[in-house]
Amino acid sequence: MEIKKSEFVVSSPTVSKCPTDNKYEYAFIGRSNVGKSSLINMLCAHKGLAKTSSKPGKTLLINHFIINNEWYLVDLPGYGYAKQSKAVQKKLQQMISQYILQREQLINLFVLIDIRHPQQKIDREFIDWLGASQVPFTIIFTKADKLGPVAAQKNASAWMKALQDAWEELPPYFITSAEKKIGRDDVLNYIDQINESLDTNGK
Repeated sequence: MEIKKSEFVVSSPTVSKCPTDNKYEYAFIGRSNVGKSSLINMLCAHKGLAKTSSKPGKTLLINHFIINNEWYLVDLPGYGYAKQSKAVQKKLQQMISQYILQREQLINLFVLIDIRHPQQKIDREFIDWLGASQVPFTIIFTKADKLGPVAAQKNASAWMKALQDAWEELPPYFITSAEKKIGRDDVLNYIDQINESLDTNGK
């Protein structure tokens, strides 16, 4: 897939305020500071599309970006940023859950994981919840350039292997680096294949 056009459309405080035109949606989520905005900008080859910040927890709304006038890339708030107030954390958790569980246009959720770290409890609990809720998702390991290709693959394999204590069928995954543009074609082709399949067979 070649992204020729990517534009910000709207930031929504609730699912009910999201676009209503029924285009396919691919949402991105991850723990705060996982490099989500940088990855989105890398995928779209649009440096300022998603706002990056050195301060975690900046995304507080559901952000829709239209890609090639055909489908939406959705930037969801990060989870697990403890410095926010309990009220804000609860509101964000509710907004994220409602979008993931209620949004009919959501085709696939990309869950971003920092490849440098072993499996964290908060990531594992979130992924297990997605599985229990039967939400289609794919794991994207970020920041692979910090390790090098051999160590990155080793860490990703160990992370996925740790899921086998409860998962019979493991979700698909990609290894990426926004800095080095690693994994860009793989992720975009994956989305393209899903879109083609949906167009052919119906959602």
